Amino acid sequence: MKTLDPPIHQSINPSTARVRLFASSKSWIGGEALRQFHATAQLEGVRLAVGFPDLHPGKGGAVGAAFVTEGAIYPCLIGSDIGCGMALFKTDLVQREIKLDRWAELPFGLENPWHGDMNEIIALAGLETTAFDSALGTVGGGNHFAELQKVEEISDAAEFKRLGLCKQQLAVLVHSGSRGLGESILRGYLAEHKTSGSEPDSLAALTYLQAHDEALSWAKANRWLIARRFAETLGAEAECLWDGCHNSIALAVEGNSLSSFGGEGRVEDAVRSRTSLWIHRKGAVAVDGDFVLIPGSRGALSYLVKPIADLAAHAWSLAHGAGRKWSRTEARQRMRERFDVQELVRTGLGSRVVCEDRALLYEEAPGAYKNIETVIQDLVDSGLISVIATFRPLLTYKTRKAKR
Repeated sequence: MKTLDPPIHQSINPSTARVRLFASSKSWIGGEALRQFHATAQLEGVRLAVGFPDLHPGKGGAVGAAFVTEGAIYPCLIGSDIGCGMALFKTDLVQREIKLDRWAELPFGLENPWHGDMNEIIALAGLETTAFDSALGTVGGGNHFAELQKVEEISDAAEFKRLGLCKQQLAVLVHSGSRGLGESILRGYLAEHKTSGSEPDSLAALTYLQAHDEALSWAKANRWLIARRFAETLGAEAECLWDGCHNSIALAVEGNSLSSFGGEGRVEDAVRSRTSLWIHRKGAVAVDGDFVLIPGSRGALSYLVKPIADLAAHAWSLAHGAGRKWSRTEARQRMRERFDVQELVRTGLGSRVVCEDRALLYEEAPGAYKNIETVIQDLVDSGLISVIATFRPLLTYKTRKAKR
């Protein structure tokens, strides 16, 4: 499905925004990403712009950034995949049961509709019925995936214990969002308001934010159902340990300045006047708990980290992954010159990748992404995180060939 994420209409107001980029010279951040990032920082009402080491160009704005605004919300900053994020689940599988060759042949079918009782899932999640419910429990395209992982190394045993996961247990990481629902919400806003922002107490904003909150809940339920389907195909059960959203707008509910802000709330709990602060995240994971998982590419480790800095200094957000080094077009060209398909379905870490869409396999090759170790080190050196543990990918599922 083609996504919609148009250019942002700019209103220059450079005197009020603070701009912070938490990245070293070793980070692979191109000029276009920086141009987009600084252009967004100049939008009317932006008070803080924060970029992370995974910053890279996106449609309509840089990915890997968070922006705090006052008196305005900008739906186009979030884009079409509202609620996109990642979730970590523990399973009842253990490392001695690993059978990668056999598991890689299983018909997970996560690109196809689920055939269970969808009404029950919708009710359990407290969702409203939508026209997109047939997609609930499906991964989607792009960089979305379901991945079986094992614990690689524990750096902080005390913090790891709080996670509730034993070292020998296998985990599932899911990356997906609101599928077509989020795109329909953005289209609805654009049809009436183009790419401009809206005052938070306006009808336009309230209408969007109500639909936005529903998309967040839908996306979270989607990740849960994907993990359930994935684990059940492996003969296992999955229990959610953490769910982190990285495409959203969140309301600052306490105070009218960054220094006094103490939390986030849902829109219906605190509809403020135009003096409220709003956090816009596009490819930046929300920090609202004791830990965050930051994944690398399909051929790299994922990092379980603990936020340790003053959250206000980095907009209550962190990097959401390694970040793209090359565009999809460039990745296809470069990877086809260097690798054949068989070299990409088994990574340098020995993990398997199930992706029978050849173009997507090249677009999502590990080489198309930045070095996750550099991203994590930049965050550590900036005093934002400490590392709790790492996870090694075992089996990454993206898609099988479409049936004709």
